[in-house]
Amino acid sequence: MKQGLKILFFFYQWLIAFPLLLVLTIVTALATILLSPLFPNKRFSYFPARWWGKAFCYLLFIKVKLIGLEKLNAQQSYVIVCNHQSIYDVFVVYGWLPMIFKWLMKAELRKIPLVGKACADAGHIFIDRSNAVTAKHSIEQAEKQLKNGNSVVIFPEGTRTHNGEMCKFKRGAFLIATDLHLPILPVTLRGCYERLPRNTVNVVPGIIEIIIHQPIDVNSYGADGTPKLIQDSWNIINSAL
Repeated sequence: MKQGLKILFFFYQWLIAFPLLLVLTIVTALATILLSPLFPNKRFSYFPARWWGKAFCYLLFIKVKLIGLEKLNAQQSYVIVCNHQSIYDVFVVYGWLPMIFKWLMKAELRKIPLVGKACADAGHIFIDRSNAVTAKHSIEQAEKQLKNGNSVVIFPEGTRTHNGEMCKFKRGAFLIATDLHLPILPVTLRGCYERLPRNTVNVVPGIIEIIIHQPIDVNSYGADGTPKLIQDSWNIINSAL
């Protein structure tokens, strides 16, 4: 982007896009709080959040490409594991993954005004990694959600990348999949880091790709196969970066 366009976009971002997105975030949270108890696990109650995610891309000139949609079975529940590049991971997953799912998210996010309440009412699961008992309870909550085609989305790195490269995966997502004999769905998010690295609040317009890989049958790994399952999932996601 040329320097003049960068300056123009900077002012557009802060004076127009961000104020609009703040209003949309409040409206989306209120709509989710209202609709989720009335239409639990229905696409209608997910509509506000989906368009909220899309708005963060459309208003900031980010184009999203979804690759591999044909690999999904609409009737199947998945444990969806994604690399974690940026805050934009949340927007594109919300906006473009065409399924009902629950996030497994950090407990600290519950404290965000309105947003935390909306996430709780929508059935997303907060996990406190500092407390083993409450973390186990959160995992049990996640497992209860995984039926009738409902899925769970987990960032197994646990935090956003500092440099665009993937970190090691934690075990939680893979233990859930193994316990419930559900397929792991590896998803690569490519371009989110370039759009908004964790050390800045200034968005860079461009392209983000969501790459859906072939689901992994966890039953083929056996009782002691979790380390290999984790490594294979990491390799698959990393292969598309």
